[in-house]
Amino acid sequence: MKVITNMRQVDLSGVDLNLLKVFEALVRERSVTRAGLSLGLSQPAASRALARLRTMLGDRLVVRGKLGLELTPRGETLADRVSRLLDDARGIVAPAIFDPAAARGRITIAAHDHLSLVVLAGLLVRFERQAPGLSLHIAQPAGDNVRLIEEGGADLALGIFDHAPGSLHRRGLYTDDFVCVVRAGHPVAASGLDLDRYVALRHVAVTISGVGDSAVDVALTAQKLARHVALRVPHFLAGAMLVADSDMILTLPSRLAHRLAERLPLALLDAPLPIASLSPAMIWHERVHGDPAHVWVRQQLVDVVASFK
Repeated sequence: MKVITNMRQVDLSGVDLNLLKVFEALVRERSVTRAGLSLGLSQPAASRALARLRTMLGDRLVVRGKLGLELTPRGETLADRVSRLLDDARGIVAPAIFDPAAARGRITIAAHDHLSLVVLAGLLVRFERQAPGLSLHIAQPAGDNVRLIEEGGADLALGIFDHAPGSLHRRGLYTDDFVCVVRAGHPVAASGLDLDRYVALRHVAVTISGVGDSAVDVALTAQKLARHVALRVPHFLAGAMLVADSDMILTLPSRLAHRLAERLPLALLDAPLPIASLSPAMIWHERVHGDPAHVWVRQQLVDVVASFK
């Protein structure tokens, strides 16, 4: 017979929840003595704990039978619930462990196409080999992505961050220089590129955030020069593809230029003026700083860029 009883509010401050471990041991061992031994209690101590447990739960819970202790109807009702409750509690207090091979879920990274093309290919290879159940989502860029991280819209952001504001963490990834690309067969690919010819060419400029001058224009201003920007685009890949089909020139980070030149008919040229190096970094929020899954992903990114020559 199944009996349904009404639940009432209980003040847990006066409840000894450790007694539930005694009940779990009694269910398992069907003996006060053996239950006590499994918990490191003497037989008298275990008997006293059982008495307090009976008072707390308002039932005898176990009685003597031919084969040892037998559960009362209330004891039968509580046995599985107490076992699940204690298992959940153990799971809560147990150290978090991340097993990449068994992991499921999605990691969201905010990154513009430059860093997506350079860094994330290597990260995907590591996901495929070590964490095939994890998926990678590239979030829509939102300015410098700082607010996106602060508001929880992404787990990690890659970009140019001189410092990490507020509750964000920052780690530098690598340093890169700038080079120029033109279409294969462009006249300057054979004759060479000096500063005068560089300035005279029509340029493609990649505008990422729309805030401040680019490193190229800062370097030209220092030389009291300016370039003619014939086209502005928001993505390096689009810029490179348009350069491959025109006589324009694009100045971009070296690692990305070499990767694109492997796939597009482009010629690489040294930049004819000193341009400040690029130092990409990753940022993340304090709330995920110690999470084992996020720690693992960040370490994979560090390992990917460490493999760069």
